[in-house]
Amino acid sequence: MVKIYIPADTTACALGADKVAAEVALQAQKRGLDVELKRNGSRGAFWLEPLLEIESGEDRFAFGPVYPGDVAGLLDAGLHESSEHPLFLGRVTDIEWLSRQDRLTFSRAGVIDPLSLDEYRREGGYEGLDKALAMTAGEIVEAVTDSGLRGRGGAAFPTGIKWRTVLNTPSDQKYVTANADEGDSGTFADRLLMEADPFQLIEGMTICALAVDATQGYIYLRSEYPKALQVLNQAIAIAEAANLLGSDICGSGRDFHLQIRVGAGAYICGEETSMLESLEGKRGLVRFKPPLPAIEGLFGEPTVVNNVLTLAAVSTVLAKGAAYYQDYGSGRSRGTLSVQLSGNIRRGGLVEIPFGASLRELVEDFGGGTASGRPVRAIQVGGPLGAYLPESQWDTPLDYEAFTDVGAMLGHGGVVVFDDNVDMLEQARFAMEFCAVESCGKCTPCRIGSVRGVELIDKIGKNDGRSANLELLEALCETMDVGSLCAMGGLTPMPVRSALKHFPGDFERGTGNGIER
Repeated sequence: MVKIYIPADTTACALGADKVAAEVALQAQKRGLDVELKRNGSRGAFWLEPLLEIESGEDRFAFGPVYPGDVAGLLDAGLHESSEHPLFLGRVTDIEWLSRQDRLTFSRAGVIDPLSLDEYRREGGYEGLDKALAMTAGEIVEAVTDSGLRGRGGAAFPTGIKWRTVLNTPSDQKYVTANADEGDSGTFADRLLMEADPFQLIEGMTICALAVDATQGYIYLRSEYPKALQVLNQAIAIAEAANLLGSDICGSGRDFHLQIRVGAGAYICGEETSMLESLEGKRGLVRFKPPLPAIEGLFGEPTVVNNVLTLAAVSTVLAKGAAYYQDYGSGRSRGTLSVQLSGNIRRGGLVEIPFGASLRELVEDFGGGTASGRPVRAIQVGGPLGAYLPESQWDTPLDYEAFTDVGAMLGHGGVVVFDDNVDMLEQARFAMEFCAVESCGKCTPCRIGSVRGVELIDKIGKNDGRSANLELLEALCETMDVGSLCAMGGLTPMPVRSALKHFPGDFERGTGNGIER
């Protein structure tokens, strides 16, 4: 029997994986071949999707990108480890793009059947929970603190400190929430993990519950992720049936119940307090702080709010130990960073590497430059509210403090590449327009400032009082920066200011809104 793996995650399917799988089944039947077709998760090498793998002994060999029209020829040529077919890539583990990574959080992605508990355990899954069940809540928190793990959602707040605050706040009811409202442009790591390795998130949330004495958890999932919803619901049911969730987990006398709540497409609900409002059935408006969610969060009770990747990393910390995890990274940025390469990039996908590598190395060595073949002009890191970095800053290490020093942020690890055709005035305008559309409207600097920002940039683009309006735009950015209630309005000036600082010619030449260069 030939065992063939074809990913079933959202991106692979969007690129034709379902059609390839159907064609494999059809052509194998026509030829009388004994084939076992397994739908794994993607390894994140989206530039090679649909990726077809065959199993031979302990190894798996890859072909890609494979399209339905390639299948008959592949089967006729024979799917084997010495294939001379032009789509043959060799051992999956030898593909340089993958072999150069240090995969901790995504070590199982693309390797296992996402809904096979046996395969998850075989690859080290639930070792972290097994160890956590033998520890006190304080010991778990201490391990997470010692690991140096910081929030992967963008704020980079030390995870152990947040957990300790929840643990030390008296309450009969505490909550654990996973913020899976992954709304930044160019980000997909949360989705990939939930679709390729859902038990890892469930395990991490369960460990967190043990650490802070919580009994109820919620995954706040964005509505645009129907595949992730399906996979997570199935994984939760499997974990409950195996006594890894629910009442008396593994006979420990501890309870942890987990449910999914689907958002309604509001970017602002990625902000933690707005997410909590939505979970309570209210409109997604940002709350004033203090009190912090760790003290008064969901329904007024102590609540952990962590990103999907943060909670997933916890299973590695507990399984391998705090020192193992802290051994990766740079400065105060410990562990690995899951970078999502997108935009005008030749080899897009998910890259997991230790903090400290340079942005240039990431884009040139892993990304292979632009898809268009033209020179890279600007790189935006950290989502739609992140700074645009010029070539002079591409040697900046991928590290939270290093990026702060150059007026930028790592955020959730989204990296969007632009070639030399990009119009930076239009990119600055997009940042203001995005804020205007997505603002919750609670505070004036964000609600009104973003609208006025679009108007000012339009005037600048038409050479309408350019000098005065550039000065006014900078003043507006200052007001939004210091006066906004949350990071939505407070960070919108970052891409605008970076475009003004590093690409001033695009504002001086009147590059947008019908004005010719």
